[in-house]
Amino acid sequence: MTTNPSALVTDAGGEEPAALFTRHDGHVGVVTLNRPRALNAVNARLSVDAGAALEQAQADPEVRSIVITGAGRAFCAGADLKELAAGNRVDDVEHPEWGFAGIAQHWVGKPTIAAVNGFALGGGTEIMLACDLAVIDETAALGLPEVRRGLFAAAGGVIRLQRQIPMKIALEAVLTGEPISAARAYELGLVNRVAPAGTALELALELARTVAANAPVAVQESKRVMHVTGSAGSDWEREVWRINKQAVDVVFSSEDGKEGARAFAEKREPKWTGR
Repeated sequence: MTTNPSALVTDAGGEEPAALFTRHDGHVGVVTLNRPRALNAVNARLSVDAGAALEQAQADPEVRSIVITGAGRAFCAGADLKELAAGNRVDDVEHPEWGFAGIAQHWVGKPTIAAVNGFALGGGTEIMLACDLAVIDETAALGLPEVRRGLFAAAGGVIRLQRQIPMKIALEAVLTGEPISAARAYELGLVNRVAPAGTALELALELARTVAANAPVAVQESKRVMHVTGSAGSDWEREVWRINKQAVDVVFSSEDGKEGARAFAEKREPKWTGR
């Protein structure tokens, strides 16, 4: 399917999902938050649909990398405050383990790339922090303004930000609630690319295609090992090397591992099977 997610500008209603999965260029999956008139603010339905879309992308054997973006002019405006004010839940009651928006605590083995196409303060920033890579529109900003509303960034902001940028910079962002510009986010290493206005999705898809061109087994094991060992106290700990050895056994015995060596010897492009 080659539907352009940026064209999904009709608010979810009736049969229209609040988030959906499409496939691009064969091996790239796109999960689009689809409540544009609400700036893709998260209600229960979006959490259900986004979580399901991620599951669909993970289960699709043709998908090797996943882009997460928003329809319309926003990435995600955070929780739907109207729903919260009415006393309604905004999570997926069937899958609370998936966290905010069905994404924040939803592990998938395939690499995820946030295409931050617009407004992304609060929960939008927390979705971005949950992704492996990020591309941001030059006009967009990140930030965790929750303390200005008597709240705190409970969907991963206070957990993940200091793991991705220096502690004092993270504390400043969290304690002041001030926004972080796209240029500053790149300077801090919080995002991988800054896209010219209106091209965040395009640039994210390009990055996703680069990832998807590599061996799926090797890519997914590399992601797993980096995440699992990231909190280790030292790279000399036996446990991190045990985890690394598990990945070695999987990757080097895989069909893709053998194909890579054959293709190199035969001076041709490898044909990956994901096995």
